[in-house]
Amino acid sequence: MREITIEELLDLKDPVVIDVRAPIEYKDGFIPGSINVPLFTDEERHEIGVIYKNEGQAAAKWRAMELVSPKLPELLKEIKEVSEGKTPVIQCWRGGNRSKAVTSFLDFSGLHARRLSGGYRAFRQAILKLIPTLLPEKAVVLHGLTGVGKTEILKILAKKGYPIMDLEGMAAHRGSIFGTVGLGQGNNQKTFDALLFQRLTELQGSPYFIMEAESKRVGKCVQPDELMEKKRTGVHIYLSTTMEQRIKHITEEYIEPFKSEIGYHEQIEEALEKVFRRLKNEEARSALTNALEERKYEDMIEVLLRDYYDPKYDHKLQEYEGDFYDIYSLSHEEAAERIAEILEEKFSLLPDPSGISRELSN
Repeated sequence: MREITIEELLDLKDPVVIDVRAPIEYKDGFIPGSINVPLFTDEERHEIGVIYKNEGQAAAKWRAMELVSPKLPELLKEIKEVSEGKTPVIQCWRGGNRSKAVTSFLDFSGLHARRLSGGYRAFRQAILKLIPTLLPEKAVVLHGLTGVGKTEILKILAKKGYPIMDLEGMAAHRGSIFGTVGLGQGNNQKTFDALLFQRLTELQGSPYFIMEAESKRVGKCVQPDELMEKKRTGVHIYLSTTMEQRIKHITEEYIEPFKSEIGYHEQIEEALEKVFRRLKNEEARSALTNALEERKYEDMIEVLLRDYYDPKYDHKLQEYEGDFYDIYSLSHEEAAERIAEILEEKFSLLPDPSGISRELSN
């Protein structure tokens, strides 16, 4: 049976990784780009685990065989179809019985496959060591009060070919108390690390990357210390706009797409309870309560910005070293243009059509 190491897998340009673990395992953490073709359902996996615990390995293996045998032809057919004529790399948790069995069945069927040595566990161990070594030299950090549209500006810069790092996207969280409204529960640390690693491999060759001034924790996820240090000592750009523009942006992002969904108001109410634990201003608390009861979300946003988020921001700027470049704009597009001008004029950095920015030739 042919095996492939993690190092060999990471060197492949476009591998077809087939993850044969149960859906619940795949959801907990996966290799980016991998395809989940589960050998067992979540319920079957649980059943086999119980048999293993109560009756031993032999009984568990026999039950596994009984469960897999009827669906084996369909499973192999699915792997063949999703592999699109390429050699699939079969992967389970630690390169054990499941990936070994599936690879053997594929070989017996005339479909050549390779088995990932160490499985997902080896992948995770490898990327945690590699992530600090893959960070580009310079970090261009976007600062600004809540609602200036930093994430939207990052998206505009990405379309222009600049090397952005969307940490909120990787965490599936907007980095605030209201961060998961409309987004579900957010990603866990394993998924965040895998997506961070994937993005860093895409940015190889770029002398810098652009990111938001996120806190160390973004939702459920924690940034590596090396990334935090890059942010602290990076090139800093402070974005500002009018209160009206900030309220408009937050309304469009947090309210309009989701306000008609079942449970939306309850999500806002739950998030506000967390605010109330920290907000001592009684007048602001009363205004927020009234706005919530009347579902006047825009009024609520203004109070939150003025009395909760804005007062907390100034001290955060003291954590950073180096000069700040100020940009005042009335639109996200205008802000992105000014950032591009600063990158070119001050740092000789231009976008590249490939998505990897380059330095201006001297």
